[in-house]
Amino acid sequence: MKLFDVSSDSTCDLYKKVREEKNIWFVPLTFNLEKNGKQEEYLDEFDSYEDYLAFYHKVRDGAFPRTAMLNYDAHYNHFIKMAQAGVKDVLHFSISSGLARTVTVAMEAAEAVKKEYPEFNLYSVDPLTATVGQGILVSLACKWRDEGKTAKETYEYLLEARLRIQHCIIPNDLFYLKKGGRVSAASAVFGTMLNIKPMLIFDSEGKLKVTEKCKGMKKAFASVIAAMERAPVDENRMAVVVHTDNEAGAKELAALVEARTGVKPEIVIMGPVIGAHVGPGSVSCGWLSTVTRKELTGF
Repeated sequence: MKLFDVSSDSTCDLYKKVREEKNIWFVPLTFNLEKNGKQEEYLDEFDSYEDYLAFYHKVRDGAFPRTAMLNYDAHYNHFIKMAQAGVKDVLHFSISSGLARTVTVAMEAAEAVKKEYPEFNLYSVDPLTATVGQGILVSLACKWRDEGKTAKETYEYLLEARLRIQHCIIPNDLFYLKKGGRVSAASAVFGTMLNIKPMLIFDSEGKLKVTEKCKGMKKAFASVIAAMERAPVDENRMAVVVHTDNEAGAKELAALVEARTGVKPEIVIMGPVIGAHVGPGSVSCGWLSTVTRKELTGF
């Protein structure tokens, strides 16, 4: 018997088919593409792999993506639909509080809905991550829901598990990190010239940090494998390789991960909201490990 529902915004980067199979309530963010002084707005709710590729092709062709967090009204409208459908307990996932205050906005909107529907109870989950890391936690919530666990039990487990979600994020181009203020303009120019691939992680506060700079993708991939050996995949065997229109690189990294760990990672393409900040050509890996982030990286 299902004792709670699961909900997420689109920063979880779970495909539409997966969301439907797992019965996940879903609310999309919006993003803009700007080119030649003109802006077009889109919803982050792609139907097919080709839609994701089309987004990255536009970015490669000179369109610059801009994103904004999900606002109060969008949250309220999403939750009111759930309450009207008879949902009582729900775990809702937003992007990391280290990147935006969406978790707090979700709580505020849920409190307003609760005044109209007193039985509506929302657990606003701060995943301290985004994209596939957030998606792993959403999938775990669905697993526990389907096993008959309560919302409270699942929420408490996820608060512990989220600190064992590890990341190795490898942007292909430093230009987008420069735009986001993650690296300086000078670092972006020289780093790109020298084929430097920065390695980013989420720290224990859900903030992005550059932990090392690798010369080329091969060395970056070797660094991922070394991290996975220090922080092995736990008994859930959940690992995902995600790319931004670099399927060949993703397959290469996934093969290395499987050969060294015995775990075959799922390969997915990153959605536009997070992909806008990483840029095309990246390859990253997220996994649920046996140790905490602080134990692995010191952060």
